[in-house]
Amino acid sequence: MTHADAHNVIEVRGARENNLADVDLDIPKRRLTVFTGVSGSGKSSLVFGTIAAESQRLINETYTAFIQSFLPSLGRPDTDTLRNLSAAIVVDQERMGANSRSTVGTATDAYTMLRIVFSRLGTPHIGTSTAFSFNSAEGMCPECEGLGQVSTIDVDEILDRDLSLNEGAITAPGFAVGNWYWQVMVSSGLHDPDKKLRDYTEQEWTDLLHRPTGKIKLDPGAGVTNVTYEGVVTRIQRTMLAKDRDSMQSHIRAFADRAVVFAACPACEGTRLGPAALSSTIGGTNIAQCSSMQISDLAEFVKTLDDPAVAPLLATLRQTLDSLVEIGLGYLSLDRTSSSLSGGEAQRVKMVRHLGSSLTDVTYVFDEPTVGLHPHDIQRMNDLLLRLRDKGNTVLVVEHKPEVIAIADHVVDLGPGAGADGGRVCYTGDVPGLRASGTLTGRHLGHRARPRETVRTPKGELLIEGASLHNLKDVSVRIPTGVLTVVTGVAGSGKSSLIHGYLAGRDGVLVADQSPIRGSRRSNPATYTGLLSHVRTAFAKANGVKAALFSANSAGACPKCNGIGLVYTDLAMMAGVASVCEQCEGKRFTPEVLTYTLRGKNISEVLAMSVAEAREFFPSGAPRAVLDRLSDTGLGYLRLGQPLNTLSGGERQRVKLAIHMAEKATTYVLDEPTTGLHLADVDQLLGLLDRLVDDGGTVVVIEHHQAVMAHADWIVDLGPGGGHDGGEVVFTGTPAELVARGDTLTAAHLREYVGG
Repeated sequence: MTHADAHNVIEVRGARENNLADVDLDIPKRRLTVFTGVSGSGKSSLVFGTIAAESQRLINETYTAFIQSFLPSLGRPDTDTLRNLSAAIVVDQERMGANSRSTVGTATDAYTMLRIVFSRLGTPHIGTSTAFSFNSAEGMCPECEGLGQVSTIDVDEILDRDLSLNEGAITAPGFAVGNWYWQVMVSSGLHDPDKKLRDYTEQEWTDLLHRPTGKIKLDPGAGVTNVTYEGVVTRIQRTMLAKDRDSMQSHIRAFADRAVVFAACPACEGTRLGPAALSSTIGGTNIAQCSSMQISDLAEFVKTLDDPAVAPLLATLRQTLDSLVEIGLGYLSLDRTSSSLSGGEAQRVKMVRHLGSSLTDVTYVFDEPTVGLHPHDIQRMNDLLLRLRDKGNTVLVVEHKPEVIAIADHVVDLGPGAGADGGRVCYTGDVPGLRASGTLTGRHLGHRARPRETVRTPKGELLIEGASLHNLKDVSVRIPTGVLTVVTGVAGSGKSSLIHGYLAGRDGVLVADQSPIRGSRRSNPATYTGLLSHVRTAFAKANGVKAALFSANSAGACPKCNGIGLVYTDLAMMAGVASVCEQCEGKRFTPEVLTYTLRGKNISEVLAMSVAEAREFFPSGAPRAVLDRLSDTGLGYLRLGQPLNTLSGGERQRVKLAIHMAEKATTYVLDEPTTGLHLADVDQLLGLLDRLVDDGGTVVVIEHHQAVMAHADWIVDLGPGGGHDGGEVVFTGTPAELVARGDTLTAAHLREYVGG
């Protein structure tokens, strides 16, 4: 390699992060490289944990010590050398912040551009662009302060009218009999503490619930004279509901979900804006109407605007809106809150932001960008990845879908297996070479699942009638029971609205989705599946001590890190920093606990085992049953003690599925269970779905993967497009019927897949 060529590759030497086995690799720069391999083969460790992490760390090191003190301290990845890195931007599927003020419009800057256009072209002219911002004092609706909704409290959820204050009539958290605030209420002299609430006068009722915060004089007998008093509703709104829902403690969140009813703000009708901003229009349309339009319609509206004063800005705005449409997000609107987007949607919104960026020679890192995309949309996603590359950037993509692998300039295939059996480079080179390589990925590239020879006969049906949530157009559909049904359709066609909106919540229906698992810093597969209680009992029995010693959340926890294994330092303004606890070296238990063993292993060593290793260690009984279910869902490589917050969305869903399989539900609803699965693992998943059906269950899967569609007994296809072009059932029947006579986008792609 000549000296000039050396700068055209990212050199990785001796990468050992997680399960990587001393990996040496050259990755071409300014090319599109796809990383493949089974789940747990080390793709994320190499791409995110090594290359992106080191790039981020080197950038942080260029800041002053003062600024660095606010940044998370990143350890150096375990590698010998990494050369020729460029700044890395990770475009992941983390849901976008739960901030209720963030919308698709603010996240992509499209709304910012729209505000400037309105401040120049809107009539009447009402001021600068901040006059149209719902996050600024001058633009926001004064009633709801720019949130677009007001919360009212269901009074009967916070009190019991048949009791008096002394009997504990106020049931909301924080008002228990005897606590400080209860004493203030009882001694206030505003109401008789022994009188039943239903007998209160109008004035007493108002004082109890809605009196504004202010000082009052208490009964002289109470010992305190001047204290602050406020009505129960006033207090709840001030102390509990001022917080963002996601930052509430779980018991407060549960109470808020029960007691609080959200409604569109009557003053601004949910638009978040004040009267002045709503009064300014372009061609009779105000900025709120633009924000609530479907993005594909807004793009058309913006094309009609033409003014030399804002020509460059209009061009950029048009490009942003067109990119959102191209990427298959034309069905969203700019006023849609970021927190309501799925992981795949959030990733695509972030992607659009980068497409408009003037940076070049950057390394972009994508994690399964096809999640949530129909084959029709994957082609558009591919175009965007190629556009990023053609701007002179290095694009690294972790992906399983053959359609994305096909467009790669360069492929790195890791494996051969998962966990300890992975972490090695099995192939590196171009796509034709991968096909001929004989690796697991190479062998499966041309693999096609065939439609079933015979489909199962339904036992009955679940009826959904008149479904009209979101964009559903009064849909009625029958979901057959006792078979495998796949619900499909392009992004935004209404699949989740139909299934989560109308099937979830019924008796016997279990939903395994990819949402985060609460409290997951302490939780791990062993605690979450209930496996740990069996393991603790076995340790306690073998050593004649109490089982609580073997819990890192109880008696056996290392006192320094409270059994987490890491010490978290919370920094006031930035993300906290985690470092391995020095006392227990990350083992989470006290030295005494680690002296007790079961068949030669201590509790920390058992938790460090993978599911596959643990199955050999526990050959029978209750632990083995749990481990078998985890193994069946393709999670044999997961470590029992791995914190759940380090799992991907697809892995979280499969852990939930493993638990639900034990509960013997009648209907299982799965949302894209192939997320994160290698082509070879998809076959195993199909076998698992078949078993659930053969055991008498009904399985309903929202899925875009054509192997799963082909394998179904019944297909419900929604469309024909996304957003207001979707929301209808465009086909129901067997996969064979869809291929033979369907005229939907799904039919066209499945026909090509089966015939390929």
